[in-house]
Amino acid sequence: MKREYFGTDGIRGTVGQAPITPDFVLRLAHSVGQVLRKSETRPVVLIGKDTRISGYMLESALESGFNSAGVDVVLLGPLPTPGVAYLTRAQRASLGVVISASHNAFQDNGIKFFSAQGTKLPDAWELEVEAALRTQPQWVQSAALGKTRRLDDAAGRYIEFCKSTFAYDLTLKGLKIVVDGAHGAAYHIAPKVFHELGAEVIAIGCAPDGLNINHLVGATHPQALVAAVKEHKADFGVALDGDADRLQMVDAQGRLFNGDELLYLMASDRLQRGEVLPGVVGTLMTNMAVELALKARGVEVVRAKVGDRYVLEALHERDWILGGEGSGHLLALDKHTTGDGLISALQVLQTCVRADKTMAELLSEVTLFPQTLLNVRLRPGTDWQSNAALHAQTKAVEQELGQSGRVLIRASGTEPLVRVMVEARDPAQALRCAQSIADTLQ
Repeated sequence: MKREYFGTDGIRGTVGQAPITPDFVLRLAHSVGQVLRKSETRPVVLIGKDTRISGYMLESALESGFNSAGVDVVLLGPLPTPGVAYLTRAQRASLGVVISASHNAFQDNGIKFFSAQGTKLPDAWELEVEAALRTQPQWVQSAALGKTRRLDDAAGRYIEFCKSTFAYDLTLKGLKIVVDGAHGAAYHIAPKVFHELGAEVIAIGCAPDGLNINHLVGATHPQALVAAVKEHKADFGVALDGDADRLQMVDAQGRLFNGDELLYLMASDRLQRGEVLPGVVGTLMTNMAVELALKARGVEVVRAKVGDRYVLEALHERDWILGGEGSGHLLALDKHTTGDGLISALQVLQTCVRADKTMAELLSEVTLFPQTLLNVRLRPGTDWQSNAALHAQTKAVEQELGQSGRVLIRASGTEPLVRVMVEARDPAQALRCAQSIADTLQ
């Protein structure tokens, strides 16, 4: 069956437009409650949110929907998505719920769920919820209604968890770090984590007003971080997105490091300490230079489809621990069950502190290949995959690039576009080859 409401990461959209309306969200929570009660008599659900003004409205709707199905609710308040995942597991709750649209602007919002183990839920569970949505509500009797309480120290518990993932024999003392919380869910948490580990912290993007989440700050707008690091002469800059599961980092020179480079640093630290690291999972967009550098150190690299959900699936299939995307979604499954921007930043900082080197020094042998990405707009319904000329041109480009580059052609999931990406050591060659393929498509 095809999912009607769930996307690759929960349900998301513009607030006030279906399905992100209070009436639908109430029904959604009620339906989830019905599914939970098939296996539990008295389920308990944790609800966390980011700082969007619509979070208040959607939180109330979720609370009512769960209570009406006989499910108890624990409100966590503003908390990063990975913080909700952690507390769901730590509190032995039945389910974790996050109200967030991640890196989107404040007009959007969404609902995503975590299992009792703090992991993303499978497609089969989402389909079961959608089936329940198509049935009539089953309101429980008054005596069986759920209750709601608030976990007042949720932020403090998550702060301690993050700190516990940083090596006990290391400290951040002597380092000045700019922390950009994107005016999002980590605004009151991220500065404390780095400060309590010894760093001098300069906080930006940590003054949410309900409307400014991700606005010109955070991981999707790293220019603010670069400027602040230079202004304050800081050693590092850390930028999170609205729900703090995405990371970008900057060094003292203002150089921005993407997720591919940060993933290499996390792998390098483990290799340096003699840990067994059979492989790392990237995506179809992972830079080829990082793949070659890891393979040179005996680490296999597997490419999953774009999306942290698919990276996670590939890691579980192989029982590996490290994976990520260039966008900054990074996974270290020996530290947490899901991607966590704060914990990933601590892993990178730990690498630098232990080696007493900068990120640039540790990446001196990894020079990212230039990537050219072109979007080709086609008429809806165009069967570009059967285009013989496209196949011939793509094969010609691949033969020209050999082992020093690659081609990726994929359809957009949201627009009638085909994305053409060519990666090569020579930027001029990458652009020329990408344009030749795009011209063939058009």
